Amino acid sequence: MNILLVGSGGREHALAWKIAQSPLVTRLVASPGNPGMAQICECAPHKPTEVAGLVQLARDMAADLVVIGPEVAIAAGLADALEAAQIPCFGPTAAAGRLESSKAFTKAFAERHHLPTARYRICQDRDAAHAALADFQPPYVVKADGLAAGKGVVIAEDRAAAEAAIDDAFSGGFGEAGQVIVLEEFLEGEIGSLFALSDGATSKLFGGVQDHKRAFDGEQGPNTGGMGTYSPAPVFTDQLVAQTDERLVKPAFRAIAEEGAPYRGVLFVELMATRDGPKLVEFNARFGDPECQVLMLRLESDLVPYLMACATGRLAETPEPVWRDEAAVCVVLAARGYPGAPEAGSVIRGAEQDFGPHVQVFHAGTARGEDGQLRAAGGRVLNVCATGRDLAEAREHAYGAVAAIDWPEGFHRTDIGWRALSR
Repeated sequence: MNILLVGSGGREHALAWKIAQSPLVTRLVASPGNPGMAQICECAPHKPTEVAGLVQLARDMAADLVVIGPEVAIAAGLADALEAAQIPCFGPTAAAGRLESSKAFTKAFAERHHLPTARYRICQDRDAAHAALADFQPPYVVKADGLAAGKGVVIAEDRAAAEAAIDDAFSGGFGEAGQVIVLEEFLEGEIGSLFALSDGATSKLFGGVQDHKRAFDGEQGPNTGGMGTYSPAPVFTDQLVAQTDERLVKPAFRAIAEEGAPYRGVLFVELMATRDGPKLVEFNARFGDPECQVLMLRLESDLVPYLMACATGRLAETPEPVWRDEAAVCVVLAARGYPGAPEAGSVIRGAEQDFGPHVQVFHAGTARGEDGQLRAAGGRVLNVCATGRDLAEAREHAYGAVAAIDWPEGFHRTDIGWRALSR
């Protein structure tokens, strides 16, 4: 098989790493890729939103399958264009992808189809949003409607902070994504991320992960796109997984098909485990980043048949995925200034050494300088991932590798996995 993988981040590096292991794959091309991906596959120059160029690339390489990594490609309609070109694609259409690209759409969708979620209000301007705060109690949840690279959520501890977040959103703090905002009831419980595959008719659960959104230790600082993950997550009891499948996953896939947009790809269900069972926090229309990284480390099965089955309507023919008993941890190394204005260009030393069989370093925001040195080129720059017999051992391997990387301009959390270890 010839496969085109779209994207350039840590998620895509992890997908490339796993796809390249498949005996079914003859050729793997990543576009645009990154320096880490360039070590295991070909790279092409098209950005994820360059739809026409990516479709032509898929034609030129006689791609049997295109795998969409980032949400921006979904929102740009890449799956739609590939469908028109009769090229199999793992990734939903733009219409199905509204489950991520518009939080306002998703909240209304959940209400229409009786999916358990938090109370909400959709606000088109700052005055309406300020007034709507009266319907909620602190802490207040303020969300940008559109795509904001995982950073469009503010948890405000009091009304003044909530009003400041609203003002920031309508003043362009989240770009176009914040021109409409959603106010939500704050949910009490433990958060987790459950994944499910769909081919438009059949669905299959595909692993659970817990992540850390805040920038600093102890769940302090601003929300980010994710500073680390681990799997398996103790929050996902058999009961919670079954409830989530029956109350959120299957109804969502069924409902989006009924609304004329059958879902083909992976759905990322971020949920809150509350006293009343799982409640939807948000949907994402792709593998999470950095959630994907630990899933790929733990997946024993060949990934490619699942990707192809979703794209071609044959998911019912695939077996249940097999997961390794090992635990996996991902520690994100980010550039100073992230998630605000990260500092770019600093040299990273030691990230490309051989750390042994238990450690994989995925590139998330790197570039190769003219001098050949690896440099920071994003907010989240490296994902240092490791496996172990249990979470404690996986953490030990991951943080040992972090200590061996020479990058003074970066920072990371030192407490990834604390919830599980504190049980």
